[in-house]
Amino acid sequence: MLNNKTILITGGTGSFGKKFTEIIFQKYNPRKLIIYSRDEYKQYLMKQQFSSYQHKNKLRFFIGDVRDKDRLYRALYGVDIIIHAAALKHVPLMEYNPIEAVKTNIIGAENIINAAIDMEVDKVVALSTDKAVNPVNLYGATKLVSDKLFIAANAYAGGRKTRFAVVRYGNVAGSRGSVIPFFKKLIREGAKELPITDFRMTRFWITLEEGVELVFKAISEAKGGEIFVAKIPSFKIVDLAKAICPSCKLKEIGIREGEKLHEVMITEEDARTTYEYDDHYIIYPQFDWWSAKKHLKSNGKKVKQGFKYSSDNNLEWLSVEDLKELLNKIDIVY
Repeated sequence: MLNNKTILITGGTGSFGKKFTEIIFQKYNPRKLIIYSRDEYKQYLMKQQFSSYQHKNKLRFFIGDVRDKDRLYRALYGVDIIIHAAALKHVPLMEYNPIEAVKTNIIGAENIINAAIDMEVDKVVALSTDKAVNPVNLYGATKLVSDKLFIAANAYAGGRKTRFAVVRYGNVAGSRGSVIPFFKKLIREGAKELPITDFRMTRFWITLEEGVELVFKAISEAKGGEIFVAKIPSFKIVDLAKAICPSCKLKEIGIREGEKLHEVMITEEDARTTYEYDDHYIIYPQFDWWSAKKHLKSNGKKVKQGFKYSSDNNLEWLSVEDLKELLNKIDIVY
C-alpha cells in the first residue's frame, strides 16, 4: 500500500508525526517521508531522534507553514500521499487568538486542498477531532469547517485523481497537553490531591499506535469523502485518576470554558449515513456526487436510527485495573 510511495505529513514534528514515522518504516518501505512543519527547533530535535535510524536517508525535513500556499506547492512536488496533522489546537489560546486558528485550521486546509489537486497527489487524509462534533469552542468550530472542506474537496477535484478523507478521534492517551502527563506532573511535584473538572466526565481511550493504524486504514480504503472513526473503549476520568494515584484525594473544580463532559464522535444526524465495520465506523458524505453503489464497502452494516457514538454511551469500558495496565504500556509526552 505505501511501498515506494512519497508521503508528506504536515505538522510532522508532533506526537502523531513521530509515531507515524516510527511505524511506517516498521511496516512499509516508502520511497520518502517528508516532515513538513514550521518549527525549525522541533525539526532539529526530531532529526536527532531519528539520526541512528536505519531509514534516516528516506526522511526529509521541510520547513514550511500550511498558511503558505507557495511553499506547499514546492513541498508537494512528486508527493503521492498527504497526512494533514498540522493544526492550532490549544483551546483557551485559540479562544483568545481566533483569527490565528482560522488562518491555520481553515485557510491552511484550503491551501492543502488546492495544492494537492493541482500537484496531482493521489490521496489526502486529514486528522480531525471529537471537538469538531457539535463544537462548543473555536478550535472545534475551525476543525468542523476543515472537515467539511476536505469532504467537499472530492467534488472540486473533478476528473483529477486526488481523493480526500478524514480520520476522527479524541485526545490521545499520554499526548502532550492531555490529562495523563498533567496528573503525572502534579504527583512528581508532591501533590496529594488531583483536580477533576467534573466527576461525571468520560473520555475515549486511543493510543498513538491506534491513531496511526486508523490513518493507514483510511489510506488503504478511502474512495473519497469518508470520515473514519475508530471503535475504542471509554473510561471515567475519576477512574483514570485512581489508576494513576490510588492514594490521592480527588477534588471537583468545575468544568473549564469550552470543555465537554463527554467526547462525541458520531451524532444522531451523522448516523443517517454511518456504517459499522469490525473495528471502525465510517460516516459517508451526503452529496449528489457520492454514489453508494460505487463507494460503499460491501461488508458494512448501517447503524440504527438514533445511533450516537459518545464516550458516555459506549458498550466497552475500561476499569481502574484496566487503566493501570494500559498506563504501563503508553509513551507519555510532557
